[in-house]
Amino acid sequence: MEEQILGVTKLVNALLGKPALALLAALHIHVENSEYPIPNHVAMELVVFLIAIVFFTWLKGRLSVENPGGTQQCMEALLTNSMGVGARDLLEDTAGHGAEKYLPMIGSIGIFVLMSNLISLVPGFSSPTAENSVPLGCAVVVFLYYNWSGIAHHGPLHYAKTFLGPVLVMSPIMFVVEIFSHLARLLSLTVRLWVNMLVSELLYVTFLGLTLSLFLFVGKLNALGYVLAPFPLLAPCVFILLHIFVGFIQAFVFTLLPIIYLGGAVADEH
Repeated sequence: MEEQILGVTKLVNALLGKPALALLAALHIHVENSEYPIPNHVAMELVVFLIAIVFFTWLKGRLSVENPGGTQQCMEALLTNSMGVGARDLLEDTAGHGAEKYLPMIGSIGIFVLMSNLISLVPGFSSPTAENSVPLGCAVVVFLYYNWSGIAHHGPLHYAKTFLGPVLVMSPIMFVVEIFSHLARLLSLTVRLWVNMLVSELLYVTFLGLTLSLFLFVGKLNALGYVLAPFPLLAPCVFILLHIFVGFIQAFVFTLLPIIYLGGAVADEH
C-alpha cells in the first residue's frame, strides 16, 4: 500500500526536496517517489530536531537556581528524582565515578526517542519511531557509542579481553558468544521500540477514526442521539493516555538499556 504523504512532509520536500534528490542521485541511491524524496519518517525527524532546538533554546534562557519554573523542574526530573530512575541516577549506579560525561549522549538519545514517540499526538503528525529504520539508527548509535566508550576507558586490548571470558580454554567459544550477544542488542533495541510504537500508533489512529464515525452516526439518530453523541468522543481519551504511557515507557527502556550496556562496557571488573 502506498504511503500517504503528510502535509508536513510536503512542506519539508518543498524546502529541501531538490537538494536531497541531488544528494541521493550523487550517492546512486534510487528514490521511489522523486516528487517527495524525503519520506514521512525523515521529515518527522527533522520536525523533532527543530522542536527540540526551539524548546531547549527557550528553556536555556529561563533556567534559574533560585527560582526554577515548572518546565525546568520537569526536565530536571528526567535527570534525577527521588525514585532514582533519572538518567543521571541510573548512570551513576551502573557506570560509577565520572558517569556524568556520558549523560549528554545518553540523555539526547532518550529525549529524541521520547519526543519522536509523542509527536503523533499532534494532528497531522506521525511518530518516526513507528518506522523500523529510525529505531535501527538509534540502536546503531547506541551500539557504536558504548563500545567506543569501553575502548576509550580500558584501551583496545583490555576491552577486547572482556569478550574472552574468565576461563582461557573457553575463550574462543566465549568470544563468539559475546559477539553474537552484542549484535543481538541491536535487534533487541530496534524491534522493541519499533513494534511497540507501531502497534500503539495503529490502535490510537484506528480507534480515533472508529469513535469519530460512531459520533457522527449516533448524532443523526434522534434527539436522544444528540444527547448521547458526545460519549463516543470520550473513548479516544483512553487511547491517547495509553499512547502517552507507551511513549514514555519505551523512551525509558531505550534510555535504561543503553545505560546498562554502557555500564558493562566501562566497568572495571568483568
